[in-house]
Amino acid sequence: MNKFINIALVSALALGVASCEDYLDTNSPSVSDREFVFSSEESARGALNYGYELLRANRNIHSVGIFWSPIWGSDMEGLQDSYQDGDAGQLEKGFYPTGTSAININGLQGWEVFGDLYKTIGVCNALIDSFESLENFKSLMSGEPNALSDIYGQAVALRSTCYFELCRYYGDVPFVEHAGESAEGLKSRFAIYDLCISKLREVEPHMYRAGENGVRADVMNRNYVQGLIGRIALYNAGYCTRRTDLEAGFYVNGKGEGLSFDDLCVEDPQTKAVYGRRADWRTVLQDALPYLEACVQQPGSIQFHLTDPRGTDAQGRLFNNPYQYVFNQMHKDNSLDLADESVYEIPFMFNGGSDRPGYIGRASTGGNYGAPCVGCGQNRIQPHVYYGWFDPKDARRDASCCVTGADGNGREFLLSLDISNWGKVGVTCNKWDWNRMKKPDTATYGNSAINVSYMRMSDVYLMLAEVYAALGQDGQAKTWLARVHNRNFPGGVDAGLDSWIAACGAEFSSTDWSATYKAVIKERALEFVGEGVRRFDLIRTGLLPEAAVNNRRDMTKVLEDIRDKGYAEFENGNQIPAYVWVKNVDSRTLYGYRLTAGTPAGQESDPVMYPGWRGVHDDWDGVLGSFGYATFNHNATNVAIKGLFEYVAPGSAKAQEWEAEGYVQTPWGIDLIKDSKNWDTHAYKVLAGITDADYQARKSPVTVRPFRYQDLLNSGITNGYGFRQE
Repeated sequence: MNKFINIALVSALALGVASCEDYLDTNSPSVSDREFVFSSEESARGALNYGYELLRANRNIHSVGIFWSPIWGSDMEGLQDSYQDGDAGQLEKGFYPTGTSAININGLQGWEVFGDLYKTIGVCNALIDSFESLENFKSLMSGEPNALSDIYGQAVALRSTCYFELCRYYGDVPFVEHAGESAEGLKSRFAIYDLCISKLREVEPHMYRAGENGVRADVMNRNYVQGLIGRIALYNAGYCTRRTDLEAGFYVNGKGEGLSFDDLCVEDPQTKAVYGRRADWRTVLQDALPYLEACVQQPGSIQFHLTDPRGTDAQGRLFNNPYQYVFNQMHKDNSLDLADESVYEIPFMFNGGSDRPGYIGRASTGGNYGAPCVGCGQNRIQPHVYYGWFDPKDARRDASCCVTGADGNGREFLLSLDISNWGKVGVTCNKWDWNRMKKPDTATYGNSAINVSYMRMSDVYLMLAEVYAALGQDGQAKTWLARVHNRNFPGGVDAGLDSWIAACGAEFSSTDWSATYKAVIKERALEFVGEGVRRFDLIRTGLLPEAAVNNRRDMTKVLEDIRDKGYAEFENGNQIPAYVWVKNVDSRTLYGYRLTAGTPAGQESDPVMYPGWRGVHDDWDGVLGSFGYATFNHNATNVAIKGLFEYVAPGSAKAQEWEAEGYVQTPWGIDLIKDSKNWDTHAYKVLAGITDADYQARKSPVTVRPFRYQDLLNSGITNGYGFRQE
């Protein structure tokens, strides 16, 4: 194999200091104007690593900023702050309830994403062009994978990932395929999707799977490319809002051929937009199916754990949750370990700048130098989801959602269902937690070591199940659905799976999807709660309009029942009460540890052990002391909770018994209805841009975000969908 190549690449230094305005400016130097030459495989890999670093550093795409939009804006996750019509971010998350023309296009969070993704694309284009100009390129891309063909494939995968992110957030975007080209004009997103898939299919046979030739899941390997083909295809074949104010024939496929569409909603004359999907969607999915099948059939070193390998630790904690194990592996104490189930994982250095859990993990009120530091907890789980969507036996509920946070002084406390306080309110996401790190950094809340699992094997399984179901192959779809679903139940089997699938089929009536298909989408909601997936799943499946209506109906019923009866009850038997009873206890003396794991069978009545996966770090004093900070000693560090899933009337005999034991009656569900702002925020303003009347009239929702003014200038494009031009 010839390891010596010439690679023309824009200088890392030049790209590193260029602003996104400079990079998108049509008058700025093109990437080929500042090229330099590498002459070895190692140099090529270094250039590729620079592209990866740009993606990693683009934190708004995977952790904050623009990433908050899908987390907050679905029928699973809602706002922690009081809804405000003047808040541009909240309007975006709610699908523009006051109209798209009211949006300040320069005031949305995560505006840097657009330019930063094109910077990464520029690096990839320079690498791709340089490879393709090699005299021996054809021989490199023939036969079995080799180191250079793999590097080339990774560059293609990285570029395709950037275009995938651009199109799902913005719709139609500029398409730059070669070094030296400017990011000007709009291209049909369907053409971009087609072209990316076509290129991925070219490189896929010439890449290494995870575990081959030293390749790991922290680079875009062959398994990831197979999964990415499926992921892009689902969006390419899915529902979206497209513009009707562009020239006739704008929407074409990758071959430049005009597309026809199956529209679910009618064109909105104000936004000049219509919600539908390309008519050849079945062909798009059929073509992607073999790649998803190949990914699950030959996963390389990627594992999907059906049981928890941790067992019981020396302190007696029971680790009985393979789902939680995946996230536990991300709470690393070194810079090398990856989660076994990750197909592609974005790595962060140990205590080196990751935004998880500081922004989207388990809540904490601590500031910097806290135990733990502040955890804003932006991805609040809606109460009716926590109580009603999860089967009480589903191990994902407690591993994903938590009703307690930490106070920054090494103690646990019950969160509130009130609004407007960072780190204090709402059902918080439990997947990333300072307390679960062996030695978390205590200096700043933006400095953890938690990686971002960009694609996991459960996602590939469920994408495969979805494609099968969409193509009418429900039997095969159920096989892969069951593989993900069942591992979260005692003994690895949910005896009620068939009845659950049937119930999922009855939740939506506006589309002709089968019950199995709807169950796959519901399973994705449970599997990826708090990870920014649900919003996009609703959009691309066509379930979005009805989901908005159902969400208001369900949450309104919850609030009305709490007002009228003191509790709301769900079909799974859970009740959300107006009040619960809590007290602080010395968990270390009682159990030998402070940080709890899974609830042992038969201990569901233990107020400390149930719900599971909470508590606090076993030794905050040791952590603080090792960093040279002041320490403190607490005994009553854990919260015992009674009445969390059952209604107990205040003043009743049981309530008095608990109070005699030291438990304190504490507001819970009552805070949801304490004033009109709370009612409005929790019941009416989630997905407020799609009203019941809009649903009945089949009004097309606007599902994309606008370009900001500087990007319009630099790229010579216009905003559609009724957004402003400046």
